[in-house]
Amino acid sequence: MVDYNTIRRPATTANRAAVYDEGLRAYMNKVYGLMTVGMLVTAVVAWSFAQMAGGPGAWTEFGRVIYTTPVRWVIMLLPLVMVFAFGAALNRLSTQGATLLFYAFAAAMGASVSSIFLRYTGSSIAMTFVATAAGFAGLSLYGYTTKRDLSAMGRFLMIGLIGLIVAMLVNLFVGSSAVNFAISVIGVLIFAGLTAYDTQNIKNTYLELANSDADFLGKSAIMGALTLYLDFLNLFTFLLSFMGQQE
Repeated sequence: MVDYNTIRRPATTANRAAVYDEGLRAYMNKVYGLMTVGMLVTAVVAWSFAQMAGGPGAWTEFGRVIYTTPVRWVIMLLPLVMVFAFGAALNRLSTQGATLLFYAFAAAMGASVSSIFLRYTGSSIAMTFVATAAGFAGLSLYGYTTKRDLSAMGRFLMIGLIGLIVAMLVNLFVGSSAVNFAISVIGVLIFAGLTAYDTQNIKNTYLELANSDADFLGKSAIMGALTLYLDFLNLFTFLLSFMGQQE
């Protein structure tokens, strides 16, 4: 007699794999979609702030307040505060609330980096953005498809990131252009590596949480979007520091 259960088992396994692949694609699409909208919010806010500011020698009242008074420190530090608040409040927020907080953070980051439109030419910003997007896409694709475990590289990069932050703080007082250039190059390398590592980590997170409820998966996707958003923005910022043309 034919064992129909034996016949159906491979199909069942294949179906489970197909469901997993479909779920993973939907999860990653949500991560990238949230990240993209966040970047658009940042770009619009940054450009709008720069337009309303007037620029050095022709400050509007708005520009004078946000760029030449202590208010600028509030604007610069607000995204950092919001990142810590985001992590602390994520579990207590609904998916919709966490999404809104992410977009609010993206807007605050736009205000914080808006001065780039006053320091660099629009064409160099655009070219740097295109270069960043192309590099980010390739690195993220590598992190998504590679079979190599990038965990060890990720730990090494996090140590390098701590060293980079220390060097940046020291150079605030030293003001060395050579050190600043070195920081920019090292920053590009670190965040290039983190882009691949974080993409793989987000993919692995879905594997671990695939059977969780939709709300938990939604919040996990938002956190993944925030991680890749920060990778992209830092990669762009460090590239711009030595690729951008001054106004």
